[in-house]
Formats: sequence, C-alpha cells, structure tokens
Amino acid sequence: MSRYIRARTAGATYFFTVVLQDRSARYLVDHVAELRRCFADLKAKRPLQIDAMVVLPDHLHAIWTLPADDPDFSTRWMLVKQAFTRRLQAGGVLEPAAAASRVRGRRSLWQNRFWEHQITDDDDFQRHVDYIHFNPVKHGWVLRAREWPYSSLHKYVRAGRLPADWGIDAAIRGEFGE
Repeated sequence: MSRYIRARTAGATYFFTVVLQDRSARYLVDHVAELRRCFADLKAKRPLQIDAMVVLPDHLHAIWTLPADDPDFSTRWMLVKQAFTRRLQAGGVLEPAAAASRVRGRRSLWQNRFWEHQITDDDDFQRHVDYIHFNPVKHGWVLRAREWPYSSLHKYVRAGRLPADWGIDAAIRGEFGE
C-alpha cells in the first residue's frame, strides 16, 4: 500500500478541495455564516491568507498562502472541519457526536482526506483561481459565475482584478482534485 506524503513548505500557496461525506448535502451553503465564522476564528488563531475560495453545497475549493514560518495546512483544515461540525451540532442541525458515534455505520460530516496541490507559479495560480471561480457554473448551480454568491469572484471584481462579466465563456483545463 502506498503512503501519501503531503507537501510541507512554509510560506507556500496551496489549492485545496474539501468535501462533505454526503455529496447530496447542502450544509455548506445552508450554514455559510457559521462556516465564515469558523474561518474567521481559524485566521485569528493560525494566520493564513485566503487568496480565492468558493463554497458549494457539498464541497469547497480554496487557495491559501501560509505564513513564512508555518507549513501546517492539515491542522488548519482539521480545525475548520471540527469547528463547523460542532457549530452544526450545537445548533441542532446534526446529532451530537456521542449520539452519532453510537449509530452503526454513521460517518463524519466530512470526508477524511482533502485534495491539496502546491501552486508552482503565477500561471498555475491563475489557472486555479479561474477554476475556483468557474466551479459553480461547472456544477450547474448557475449559468454565470457572478451569479454564485459564495465566491471570491466578487472580491476580485470589486478590486478590479476581473471584469464583472468574467467566466461567461471559459475553458479551464487541468487537474483540480474533484
């Protein structure tokens, strides 16, 4: 059996795909305010820069740049996953952990692993940003990227980094871990 070894480069920029166990669930968009609070809490404890992000009903994609002295993205994802799960349990959306663990076959809210890719250069970065922003269109949630509310595309448009009509006709190629 092969053992997967993750990159561990302090100060590097990474693309991630993080997925719920139940691909038909809508927890991430139905409770996006809680998810945002989890990220705000994380950034206060373990700094990082979120360069781009999109939240879909059952998964999310993000690009993070880590601090120059810290390569630990795995712990950060663990903290986000745990915090979001606890918030949903506290709000009565999910069963408490103790009750869920007694139910045979019950799984975690999240898939155990996540996909990560260390960004290699500016072209790689832009290709992954484009993928993130176009993802709601790819999955059929909207016809135009700007129609999806849970995307950093809106921040890019406000900053003048992308035009408001970006993504109407895009062909984005590459391997993105979905």
